[in-house]
Amino acid sequence: MVIKKITAATLYPIRHEILRKGEPLEKCIYPNDDAETTFHFGLYEDNLLAGVISVFETKSAVFNDEKQFQIRGMAVLEQHQKKGYGAALVHEAESHLKTHHNNYTLWFNARIKAVGFYEKLGFEKTGQPFEIDTIGIHYIMYKKTGA
Repeated sequence: MVIKKITAATLYPIRHEILRKGEPLEKCIYPNDDAETTFHFGLYEDNLLAGVISVFETKSAVFNDEKQFQIRGMAVLEQHQKKGYGAALVHEAESHLKTHHNNYTLWFNARIKAVGFYEKLGFEKTGQPFEIDTIGIHYIMYKKTGA
């Protein structure tokens, strides 16, 4: 297993397969995918892309912190799930942030079925569950990091 930085275009097929199956590929292209402050990691097994994660410098009104980053589009192909790849991708993103920033909040909208996974990684829920059209019920989850 190898994790490395990738381009947004490289990860679209994984996002599409796992997060937007049956919808147009354009639904997998997020605003600011190519922004200078956005970064993407891909996890490779035997030189094949098996999972992806994207992190955007984006503020949520829920938090007051000056620096905020949002995880979006985290996905691992079904045949590679339950192998620790999702956790490895989150850890890689956190490591990258800690190397380059202090005092920030890392947050995201978690699908209800993924809440337990993220809680095991130290993230907390905040607020009430909410629905994202065509996707389902989510919670805002977060982790604050100090200097």
